[in-house]
Amino acid sequence: MASIILPGPRRGIQDQIGRLHWPLIIMLSMIAGAGVATLYSVGGGSWTPWAGTHALRFAISMGAMIFVGFIGIRYWMFLSYPIYVVALVALALVPFIGDVNMGARRWIDLGPMQFQPSELMKIGIVLALARYYHGLRAEQVSHILFLIPPLIMIAAPVGLVFLQPDLGTAIMIGATGVAIMVLAGLSWRLIFLGGLAAVGGAIAAFRFGVLHDYQLKRIFTFLDPDSDPLGAGYHLLQSKIGIGSGGLVGKGYMMGTQRELNFLPEMQTDFIFTIFSEEFGFVGAFGLLLVYLAVILTGINIALRARSHFARLAALGVTVTFALYVLINTGMVMGLAPVVGVPLPLVSYGGTVMLTIMIGFGIAMSAHMSRDPDGTTL
Repeated sequence: MASIILPGPRRGIQDQIGRLHWPLIIMLSMIAGAGVATLYSVGGGSWTPWAGTHALRFAISMGAMIFVGFIGIRYWMFLSYPIYVVALVALALVPFIGDVNMGARRWIDLGPMQFQPSELMKIGIVLALARYYHGLRAEQVSHILFLIPPLIMIAAPVGLVFLQPDLGTAIMIGATGVAIMVLAGLSWRLIFLGGLAAVGGAIAAFRFGVLHDYQLKRIFTFLDPDSDPLGAGYHLLQSKIGIGSGGLVGKGYMMGTQRELNFLPEMQTDFIFTIFSEEFGFVGAFGLLLVYLAVILTGINIALRARSHFARLAALGVTVTFALYVLINTGMVMGLAPVVGVPLPLVSYGGTVMLTIMIGFGIAMSAHMSRDPDGTTL
């Protein structure tokens, strides 16, 4: 049985604040600051409707992250399965009580706010799989009988999210789940066979019409964006033009053509990296990506220094989710991946995704703060 952390002596609030991972907080704030600045530019030099709201949401999300970090990692292990079950039940209810927005049924109306169960599942799948593998011995990880539960735990939410339809989020949940299985110690033979099965499944999905027409169009557009430059390929072509026109140092803050002439749709969400790159150029875009890389490496470092297997896998799972956001979005706007509607974390406008990301890093923060030198292990 892997070790878990038992509580050590109670600490004062000042000591707890001092034990927060301040470099991580600073780097996340830098990324969100880049988002506020870019949204201010997209809004034409106005704090409304996006920049001011983005800053307020980040402040609230930062408070949520710190609050989550103050909760001991052992409590998150206790809550892992309940959180997953709540998220799965909510996903199952979406087809019956969910609200339709932009052609997809993904949200549940809770009165003053809308709740997107798939975002909660991004946290739930990480916690549940970390809890599952925490209780396994190394030789059990690749045993066929012990592979069935995690595969079901991944397949159930992926299928429900795919039916909404939300291919991008389904890919995110599935990829995160598989990554945790690999990080838990899955044998390379099974990883290779799983890769072959994934390729076969993708070919079958394409061959037998599992994908929707608009999803197929996105794939064909990715392969040949010039085939429909004023239709399906318009977003991608304008995005690549905007990024390329930024040159080495960019056109200058609030001087981007894509923003000024409103060539590029969804500038405040999925394609915000295009606006940032056009205004700040290669130097600015590379600098932003370096900060993202630093956050990812920090998450990995927190995981490697964790004192329990659950904490280690939970921190890695959160970091993998964050990395997938960055890789998919930047790959998408540069034409290296199909357009699947994945935002750039903490930069794109959107409160639900931001809150999910920050709560996830709150769990990583909890893993960091639970490395109590006065604690004992079981």
